Amino acid sequence: MSARIIAIDAMGGDFGPRSIVQASIACLRSTPSLHLTLVGHASLLEELVGSQLAADRARLCIVAASEVIGMDERPSQVLRGKPDASMRVALELVRDGKAQACVSAGNTGALMALSRQVLKTLPGIDRPAMVAAIPTQAGCCQLLDLGANVDCSAEHLYQFAVMGSEAARALGIARPRVALLNVGTEDIKGNQQVKQAAALLQGASGLNYVGFIEGDGVYRGEADVVVCDGFVGNVLLKSSEGLATLIGTRIQSLFRTGVLARMAGLVALPLLRRLHTELAPARHNGASLLGLQGIVIKSHGSASAEGFQSAIHRAFIEIQEDLPRRLQGRLGDLLR
Repeated sequence: MSARIIAIDAMGGDFGPRSIVQASIACLRSTPSLHLTLVGHASLLEELVGSQLAADRARLCIVAASEVIGMDERPSQVLRGKPDASMRVALELVRDGKAQACVSAGNTGALMALSRQVLKTLPGIDRPAMVAAIPTQAGCCQLLDLGANVDCSAEHLYQFAVMGSEAARALGIARPRVALLNVGTEDIKGNQQVKQAAALLQGASGLNYVGFIEGDGVYRGEADVVVCDGFVGNVLLKSSEGLATLIGTRIQSLFRTGVLARMAGLVALPLLRRLHTELAPARHNGASLLGLQGIVIKSHGSASAEGFQSAIHRAFIEIQEDLPRRLQGRLGDLLR
């Protein structure tokens, strides 16, 4: 198997380089064909890597970058300055063919802006979209956009649907069901953009468009790809994560209310652990920026080392599937 090379923006995220280095080392140990390039303050990264890798050290290299993009910096400021920022350098490695993907837990707006500037979009795509998996009763579905595009036209939603469908195919779904998130399933429901997008999707012969879907239908697994603007998608994603945390906390509290409750908790513990594993945000961490001439994965800023591993794994899969090339071929068929 040929090597898969991923550039890691090692300076982004809430937990800093230590957590990212831990995740990187774990991925190298579990995936023999993986090569990683850590980008950031070289002396710090060398210290964190230390002698942990031993035999695997040959599959990890460090590229120096003297600047860091803050989580509160505006994309416009980032585009004008910080030419040696770790995020920019990591993206340039992808552009120059020295890496096949970039993974960052840094500033989302900056990552989107720099990705568009450095890598450019695929022909026919106006705006890249962020897509990630969310758990459902049927397994999971791909939800996009997750916040990169707050205001979207019908044409943008149509482009998101095309890209989301092909991304789902790359993940193993032969004929993905594509739906538009709406306030109802009836044709008369929704704003003008959603109605116009529905008309465009109904006329696309290469897509398995199944119509409108409501929020509860998303979690019932009624579609494999759910399309919406970035404002709605981000609210849905963050609400889902918050609700999962709330339910887990409430269950733990209930099992501590008395002796019988504690005994019941011990009996139920294996099932609860399995449920936590299946629904944990860390397992589904890693949003792909679709529509670029390169693979870029955005990790949640607060992701743990385990969560960052999931983001690296998503990048690895997209490299294996050569997703940008597949998207370009699909877009050529559907966006003429």
